[in-house]
Amino acid sequence: MAATMSKQTISAEGAQQVMSAAIAKANELGVPMSIAVVDDSGQLKAFLRMDGAIFPSVTVAQDKAYTASGFGLPTIQWYDAIKDDPRLLHGIGSISRFTMLGGGHPIVSDGAVIGAIGVSGGSYQQDAEVAQAGADALE
Repeated sequence: MAATMSKQTISAEGAQQVMSAAIAKANELGVPMSIAVVDDSGQLKAFLRMDGAIFPSVTVAQDKAYTASGFGLPTIQWYDAIKDDPRLLHGIGSISRFTMLGGGHPIVSDGAVIGAIGVSGGSYQQDAEVAQAGADALE
């Protein structure tokens, strides 16, 4: 068994491509948002709070990206995935930084999660739409 391993992660340039696509979509919707791009370990690579984005959106966007990166699942899909399991639904809230709010989306390359985007500031549907547009920039 090998003592080390190689992994892919999003580059700074890739994070900027994701950010640019998300900003364009947010502008198209006319909603100022906070947008966070993280690497495969949930660490911040790029961030923007658009002019007029509500203050709480700063941390919420980062938590959405962190959740999507850590679990490899869009945050909007979590509730439907666990809603029929009361024990899991109740307990998952104890995981630090975990959120089921729409707007977090993993960024995948060659089948591996290389990072994620988190978006906050609009409705959860708008946040999810902007996150998807950002993630699609590299897929």
